[in-house]
Order: sequence, then structure tokens, then C-alpha cells
Amino acid sequence: MKNRTASIMAICITILAAIGIIGSLISNPAGFLQRIAVIVLIVAAVYFLFRRFYQSSPEKQEQRAFVKAAKKSKKRLHHKDGGQNKQRANVRSLASLRKNKATKKHPSHLTVIEGKKGKKKDRATF
Repeated sequence: MKNRTASIMAICITILAAIGIIGSLISNPAGFLQRIAVIVLIVAAVYFLFRRFYQSSPEKQEQRAFVKAAKKSKKRLHHKDGGQNKQRANVRSLASLRKNKATKKHPSHLTVIEGKKGKKKDRATF
């Protein structure tokens, strides 16, 4: 019974709102459009302010840190590769190149990103 009265009330309010909107549109179309435009502008301003200030989630900050680390690593790798001499490869023999590749180790180009390292997972919930 309660659900039926609530739905009847919602239908009545919707019908009255539609009658009011149609009456306003017929009597003053310019004022109606102006009110709609103002409402749209206010909603858009509130939406963009909310997104700008209240939704800086940790995932976005971690993503920014990842992009920054990737750029730094890429710049460091390009800086190392750019200074090599190409004539050196022609002089050496194939055996010495294989030996050099086997013994030479490059440092990792990955950078550690600050994150939630201190938080341990509760394995009992899995």
C-alpha cells in the first residue's frame, strides 16, 4: 500500500512539473530558455569545480609518478645510447662482441615509484 501511494505521488508531481514547464514555455519562451541556460551553466560550473578539487585520487597521483619515472628512464637511456661510437663495431671481431655482451650488464632502466608499500594485505580475507 505504501509503495502504491508513493508512486501515485511521484506521478502527480511529474505531471504538475510538466504542466508548469509547458505553461512557462508558452507564456515566455525567451525567459524559459534563459532559465534553462542559467541552470545548465551552474550545473557545469559545479561539476568542473567538483572534478578539479575533490577528485584527486591516489590512482591519478600514482599514474603521474609512473609517467614521470618513465620519461626520466627514457631520457636516461637515450642519453647513454646517443654517445656510442658506431665505428667501434666494425673493428671488433664477432667473438669479442659475443664475449663482451655476455659479461656486460646494463643497469635497470626502471625507477621505483613511491606508493603504498607499508600497507600489508590481509590474506585471511582472500
